[in-house]
Amino acid sequence: MSENKETLSLSDLSAALSAHDRAGLVDALKNKLQGLAGQHANMLETLSPPVRKRVEALREIQSEHDELEAKFFEERAALEAKYQKFYEPLYSKRYQIVNGEIEVEGAPKESTEETPADEKAAAVPTTENGVPNFWLTAMKNNEVLVEEIQERDEAALKFLKDIKWFRIDNPKGFKLEFYFDANPFFKNTVLTKTYHMIDEDEPILEKAIGTEIEWYPGKCLTQKIMKKKPKKGSKNAKPITKTEDCESFFNFFNPPQVPEDEEEIDEDTAEQLQNQMEQDYDIGSTIRDKIIPHAVSWYTGEAVQDDEFEALVDEDDEDDDDDDDDDDDEDDEDDDEDDDEEDEDEKPKSSRKKKAGAGVVGPDGQVERPAECKQQ
Repeated sequence: MSENKETLSLSDLSAALSAHDRAGLVDALKNKLQGLAGQHANMLETLSPPVRKRVEALREIQSEHDELEAKFFEERAALEAKYQKFYEPLYSKRYQIVNGEIEVEGAPKESTEETPADEKAAAVPTTENGVPNFWLTAMKNNEVLVEEIQERDEAALKFLKDIKWFRIDNPKGFKLEFYFDANPFFKNTVLTKTYHMIDEDEPILEKAIGTEIEWYPGKCLTQKIMKKKPKKGSKNAKPITKTEDCESFFNFFNPPQVPEDEEEIDEDTAEQLQNQMEQDYDIGSTIRDKIIPHAVSWYTGEAVQDDEFEALVDEDDEDDDDDDDDDDDEDDEDDDEDDDEEDEDEKPKSSRKKKAGAGVVGPDGQVERPAECKQQ
């Protein structure tokens, strides 16, 4: 069992560590498949002739299924590309509203009538254009992305105007584009992140490439400057300055890289690298599949509650499965606990076990706790 487990992990690792030599990877995969085919052949030889013939028939059925599945993936990609074109006008209009380029019909405007002096003093100025902090708020409401956004990142992410993605074909994969307004942190107006996939349908990540950020002096958010006082008696009286890497959302644009010589990587380093690549892909796919198409739902927090509801449903399903497994062995105990269950049913819903939901970041930046989800 341990040998099989080791083989699988090394196979996954070879797929992840393929950036340097794709041709070599293909050869390695072919050798791997031939080895597996040999194992399968040995396994078939252990079967009786009638059973072997039935298994061969099942393999033919599987082969037909795989051909259909390949066509499905091909048609799905074409369908996604078709509807991506339909989405574009909607995304464009969203961009214009968020960034104040157009005004929504019926939105209140500043009055031109004379206002008493005391009312003018109490009035709140309405100088905001568009929807401030739209993308920052949307991302902070997602449980995957909020872990990446540090407090010091927020000032820069407030300049984020739009996020787009599109599919790339050679090599297969997708590209994210982050559009920023002019800001005091970096010169770039567009930051990109590109994912190259070996198998887009699995998916197996080959490598990720990010934009090199052109930070203004002293504004780099991915590093922090540490100053230490010199030791007593030291000839150098000046503070010792040291630069250290630190956690930041903008590390997303400097993804983990695979060394060209795979032999230099020990097993622990390789496992750590693979985990980093998986986490990096999880962030990118979350932005592509959740944030971009449903940005306003993440901004308002509605998407958070939908995710929590789905999690509760999944949790209930798991509890039901556990209950079904225990029923056969606990019939006698159930009879003794009927009274306890009736008491539990009479308890208010708020006292029962429920999954703790993450707070929702409101437009003002304050965390709002979602209301309890009650069954109808």
